[in-house]
Amino acid sequence: MTAQSVAEVVAAVRPQLHAVAYRLLGSVADAEDAVQEACLQLEQHGLDGIDNPEAWLMRVTSRRALDRLRSAQARREQYVGPWLPEPLLVSDDVADDIEQAESVSMAFLLVLESLSPAERVAFVMHDVFGYGYDDLAVILDRSEQSCRQLVSRARKSVQARRPRFDADRRQRDEVVERFLEACLSGDVDRLLEVLAPDVVLQSDGGGVVSAARRPVEGAEHVARFFLGILKQVPPDLSVELERVNGTLGIVGRRPDGTADTAFAIEVRDGRIGAIYGLRNPEKLAHLKA
Repeated sequence: MTAQSVAEVVAAVRPQLHAVAYRLLGSVADAEDAVQEACLQLEQHGLDGIDNPEAWLMRVTSRRALDRLRSAQARREQYVGPWLPEPLLVSDDVADDIEQAESVSMAFLLVLESLSPAERVAFVMHDVFGYGYDDLAVILDRSEQSCRQLVSRARKSVQARRPRFDADRRQRDEVVERFLEACLSGDVDRLLEVLAPDVVLQSDGGGVVSAARRPVEGAEHVARFFLGILKQVPPDLSVELERVNGTLGIVGRRPDGTADTAFAIEVRDGRIGAIYGLRNPEKLAHLKA
């Protein structure tokens, strides 16, 4: 088969490879690297002797992601302030699919952070993407029985902490729109109406830019925090509603289109229950308009 055939295989499967790698790693950049390494390996190997190139690419990508997960643990222990996954802008198709939207939500990705690397790979590949235990055995170099135990253990851990989404996307969007309007108008009362009493804001600046080093808890504290932020926003910074990690969020952009801040917002029971603020420039570089 020709090199063009390899290119066609890669082009067809790359979006799915990236979808898996991002959920495994919580990093757009690391996901892209894992996918690129797998694709380059296929180009070097060629298609001879590979019955299912798509499955082959998925196995190699997953193994690369597993290697990165293992090395990332030590780096994250040294991270300055709260560590949050890199924000991912999604299409309306993803946002409309409640299971897809939930699987890229900040809350869900943070739950996955509590798993061991092997548990995370086993759970995501099996429960999120439907791969069999025979596939997991090849990826993880374990027996199928061991993979079953990994999935079972991971599933129990995830179910105990898994966030719950409001099902109606339109209603969730309306809550976020009202939140932004209240912020821009400086209306504390309107802000308190859309914030859950126990809302929590987490902010990730990576020690590079200013961000809250500890979670901000409670509706009044979160409202005051946002009003304080808005007083410091440069006049040339645009504030836009965009779909961030499965739900409508807020992105602040400079005139050149680079992102200064991204907020992923999760609505529960008709109010905002969690806000995740990303300010670390390294985590926002891929969001340039």
